[in-house]
Amino acid sequence: MNRRPLYLACLVAVLSAGAVSLPAPAQAAGFESTTSKDAESMNPFFEPSSLQFGYPRFDLIRDEHYAPALERGMADHRAEIDAIANNPEAPTFANTIEAMERSGALLNRVGNVFGNLSSANTNDTLQAVQREFAPKFAAHGDAIALNDALFKRVKTLYDNRQNLGVDAEAIRLIERYHTDFIRAGVQLDPKQKERLKEINAEMAAAQAAFGQNVLAETNASAVHVNDVARLKGLSKEAIAATQAAAKDSKDKDAGGYVIALQNTSGQPPLASLEDRTLREKLQKTSVARGSHGGEYDNRENVLKLVKLRAERANLLGYPTHADYMLEDQTAKTVGTVNKILSDLAPAAVANARREAAEMQKLIDAEGGEFQLAAWDWSFYAEKLRQQKFNFDAGQLRPYFEMENVLKNGVFFAAEKLYGLTFKERKDLPVYHPDARVFEVFDADGKSLALFIADMYARPSKRGGAWMNEYVSQTGLLGTHPVIGNHLNIPKPSGDEPTLLTFDEVTTMFHEFGHALHGMFSDVKYPRFAGTNVPTDFVEYPSQVNEMWATWPEVLANYAKHYQTGEPIPKALLDKVIAAEQYGQGFATTEYLGASLIDQAWHQLKPSEIPSDVVEFEAQTLKRVGLDFDPVPPRYRSTYFSHIFAGGYSAGYYSYLWSEVLDADSVEWFKENGGLKRENGDHFRKTLLSQGGSQEALDLFQTFRGHAPDIKPLLKRRGLESGNTGG
Repeated sequence: MNRRPLYLACLVAVLSAGAVSLPAPAQAAGFESTTSKDAESMNPFFEPSSLQFGYPRFDLIRDEHYAPALERGMADHRAEIDAIANNPEAPTFANTIEAMERSGALLNRVGNVFGNLSSANTNDTLQAVQREFAPKFAAHGDAIALNDALFKRVKTLYDNRQNLGVDAEAIRLIERYHTDFIRAGVQLDPKQKERLKEINAEMAAAQAAFGQNVLAETNASAVHVNDVARLKGLSKEAIAATQAAAKDSKDKDAGGYVIALQNTSGQPPLASLEDRTLREKLQKTSVARGSHGGEYDNRENVLKLVKLRAERANLLGYPTHADYMLEDQTAKTVGTVNKILSDLAPAAVANARREAAEMQKLIDAEGGEFQLAAWDWSFYAEKLRQQKFNFDAGQLRPYFEMENVLKNGVFFAAEKLYGLTFKERKDLPVYHPDARVFEVFDADGKSLALFIADMYARPSKRGGAWMNEYVSQTGLLGTHPVIGNHLNIPKPSGDEPTLLTFDEVTTMFHEFGHALHGMFSDVKYPRFAGTNVPTDFVEYPSQVNEMWATWPEVLANYAKHYQTGEPIPKALLDKVIAAEQYGQGFATTEYLGASLIDQAWHQLKPSEIPSDVVEFEAQTLKRVGLDFDPVPPRYRSTYFSHIFAGGYSAGYYSYLWSEVLDADSVEWFKENGGLKRENGDHFRKTLLSQGGSQEALDLFQTFRGHAPDIKPLLKRRGLESGNTGG
């Protein structure tokens, strides 16, 4: 998931509660020092960065610089927009549309850095700035998007767009601006606009509070363990990491061991911990986040956001928030999304129940006098995997050392497929010692982009994995991409190597797929740059890039024992590949559970908002036949950051929708010889370089040669007709 440039997001913020994803509030910090003349004169945001490609001056940026730079950035942007709207000359593409695309340079510079670091390396001061500015950004976006004089100029150009003598990309840009303004509410009457502004400000504050609570609750919910014997089953590296986490925790004087939580319902240690009571505590702590009272409880924020979104949708002329959001996606309608989710749900849960029955047999055979529960699933799934395929996940980790995976896997695949090469740039400043910078060179040897790799988890970093842009490519502004990938890999203690799970390897390839989408952008206008595509299309290129994680030539290059350098044994590799479809019942069911919860919330009318978040979730899962306790949804509402603190409201289905395109595309690569430059060049030319400059599905069809086919996805997930096996 990525962020739009802030100058653009301000314009279209009202289109999505997640468009301006400013992280959330914490205790207030005084800003007196930020308004001093000395601070202003030294503010590094006030001038473009002198570093290559406008790379941020992390060596100069301080917390006190954000507030004054954001204030001045909004003021400058307002002045630029007012000048465009009130220009006495007749509207032209250059003095209106192109002028808007050029506006907001300072706001863009500071906004992108602030938004990114608020996710990747936040602190109390940044969170306080965010709390102050979230409603200000909503108001700033409204001031632009609801500007009647500005819209009048855009509409004049829209009505005459075919006679302006501009190219197809420019015509599409006019059409997008026209759509953006209408969807933002510019045609509402004055009273309705005032209510819309109130709604947008309230949503911005609630969304910010939700995201802050998730981060704080996740950190506060880390599970403390005093007796190392209770950690039996974890690797020595994992135990060392829990000990290091204890030393870094707020309760570091207590000693012992700390199991940090990830933002998903399931937690990775559940696959290895032999202590069932500890597994139970870990799982229950995870799924209770945000819903058990206390200062980080998110239930009120969930209900507030759902109600405000429903009211806004009605105000704008849509039955529900889902109808409003999906109109601008490739899926287009609520009915289309409901059908694909409901069609897959029965087979998915049938597979999950079959997997559960196998696990219960194993539990019974071992003399366990208990029924399979959610905290047992990963543990017994791993045991079954060992039985079925004669290997366990722990055997893989020594072959997945992070540096090897990055340079000899992720970068190697990009070199073979696209001709890219990489050089680490230790001369460029970073915002945290764990972040690294690489210069990316194109096949012709010219510098293409700068890439920030920030791989380790820390308390100041939100959960999950994501890509974002500090600088986007545009021909109009002559800018080159500065892209960041962010993961949450537990950092080992001392000099211990960073050994990855197979899921972490896949995630690294996935996020780099997003990075490639941003790096290869070759469009003229910022509105279309990089990953500025529909939400249900943006995950597609990244999911395609996952295929190279197990491509034989790539695996052979990076999957080497970190101590001996020996390649991963072919027999073990064959087992990994054979086991890829195993567990798809669980994986699909937990994903569909979250997706259907998302749709259920956002298909409500204002009068239908419930009072009990937990009960509404339970009833939703029961209604669609996914109320299977051993497989909880991947996210519960109270920590579902994608939809309540990000840009995926009514859009979490996007991962599955994109996977339809991904699975079909993988078939194309296989049919055409796989890891070959001509294949990469075709994918880059027809799709990755185009950003949002054309309709998303048109891009897919140009690349693939036909409309999307769902059959490869059904085969991948074991959901073909009549197949209910696990």
